[in-house]
Amino acid sequence: MIDLHCHSNISDGSMSLFELISLAKEKGITHLAITDHDTTKGLKEAKYIGEQLGVTIIPGIEISAYDYKRQRRAHILGFFVEPHHEAIENLCSPLLKMRHLASYEMAKRIMKAGFNISWEEVEQFAKDGTGVYKQHIMHALINKGYADKIYGDLYDKLFSKGGEGKPQGLAHIPIQYVDVEDAIVAIREAGGLPVLAHPKQFNNFDAIPEWVEIGLEGIEAVHPLHGPKDEELVKYYADQFELIETGGSDFHGFYGNFELGSKDAGMVRYEKLLERYQKLCESKKTLS
Repeated sequence: MIDLHCHSNISDGSMSLFELISLAKEKGITHLAITDHDTTKGLKEAKYIGEQLGVTIIPGIEISAYDYKRQRRAHILGFFVEPHHEAIENLCSPLLKMRHLASYEMAKRIMKAGFNISWEEVEQFAKDGTGVYKQHIMHALINKGYADKIYGDLYDKLFSKGGEGKPQGLAHIPIQYVDVEDAIVAIREAGGLPVLAHPKQFNNFDAIPEWVEIGLEGIEAVHPLHGPKDEELVKYYADQFELIETGGSDFHGFYGNFELGSKDAGMVRYEKLLERYQKLCESKKTLS
């Protein structure tokens, strides 16, 4: 079983790398890509843990980007990226700081609204990561009995973006994501393969031809948010633009709704991913 999309407590997952990779081993997952948001922190440690437990770790990232031409979000996965490469660090470090500061302001608003939590309680859930996410705020609220799950009525009341008849959440603070084209370029500069994550979620299909010109190499086909028709549409674009297909569970532990290994990319897709990466490496050698 091959899962090419999961998150640890370095970003917005609830499990440590050891817990995550141990669970993969328990579930019979042989190949696991660690794709934490906007950081390559922990990838070397993950590789070492994987070697000890007998799970092949693919070093990855998921960059939280924005398609400014079409005014919609877009997530770009990067596979086989070089950890701590300056292209990714320079692009993503400001975003990580911005997210953490926004989370602090959100927590302040929530406390001001009468919820009995403290910033210190929130921070403890993010102590091993790159900063506080909304999920960490919700975790603190759950601990105080205000909710029994991360995503539900309270999450919407606090964090909803509003629109379509829904009121904006009382703690909603927008942040400026990196440009999707910059994300694709940065992943390539870091030696990785840029892959469009869950295109259905943000309806990114019509941008694919442009992003292929910039260096997009793949598209996520198998994902919990994709049904059979979505997978067919992904296959159409993959065939049209010679993109590799990937897949994974988008696992976040307690902070998500999907089970690790619930979506198997399959060995055929993994071999094509590996083959594309090897070609990329060979072309770099030729150029140098």
